[in-house]
Amino acid sequence: MSFKPSALIATLAFAAASLTGVAPAAADTLEISPPGANDWSCQPSAEHPNPVVLVPGTFESMAKNWSTLSPHLKNEGYCVFALNYGETNGIYATGPVAESAQELAVYVDEVLAATGAKKVDIVGHSQGGMMPRYYMGFLGGAKEVNHLVGIAPSNHGTEGLITPTPENVPLETSDSNPLCQACADQQAGSPFLTKLNSIGDIVNGPSYTVIATIYDEVVTPYRSQFLAGPDRRATNITIQDKCPADLVEHDQAPNDPVVHQLVAHALGQPSGPADPDYQPRCL
Repeated sequence: MSFKPSALIATLAFAAASLTGVAPAAADTLEISPPGANDWSCQPSAEHPNPVVLVPGTFESMAKNWSTLSPHLKNEGYCVFALNYGETNGIYATGPVAESAQELAVYVDEVLAATGAKKVDIVGHSQGGMMPRYYMGFLGGAKEVNHLVGIAPSNHGTEGLITPTPENVPLETSDSNPLCQACADQQAGSPFLTKLNSIGDIVNGPSYTVIATIYDEVVTPYRSQFLAGPDRRATNITIQDKCPADLVEHDQAPNDPVVHQLVAHALGQPSGPADPDYQPRCL
């Protein structure tokens, strides 16, 4: 397994902090990949030619967000990659979403260079299912993405509040280093979302699949997650339409076995989004 420059930088920063006795912020320590992800020697197969890039949600690390889906996709034969992004105050995915999209653009280029693939598939949760749309629509990413699969994505914002778990919140913040600009960006009607959706829900090229749960208590109303587009380009799936007894909510959606099936099905399509008639096995 080769060592990426970003990982080397993180390692050097951790070592420097150890020598000086100054503890780095949580997000500046050596980054931990989820199981099955970030094998930079992985070469895509003919069956699965597009590497899969996993993009976590607000306040989440890749290790926590993708602890179950990453090994599932790896076992399905995919080359799986994941990243952390948008760190402020030692907490991931809290910076301005437009700047996080720039980080994603750099990361995708690294994945394509390492694997020799022409395009990637992206699977994102919450902010991670919405933010790639900015990369695709405003940063030239549409030509590098085959399929975007959003799990409970904040595509049109939320009418509720996006709040972290208490143990992950730093005690101090300031106007020059806000706690969570990404949270403000994801409020329904925010300037960021107004710009994002000004060009339409989808752009030419990629396919889109959205997987939502009626029990989502974070991105509300849950139907705001859906994307408008022709059937050949976009599929919107409500989990309970497939499995009515599935009570999964926002945070745990990436760990839900039904969601795993829906994601694998979507990624397995030779072209276009998920088949709306696909029926996963309900557990």
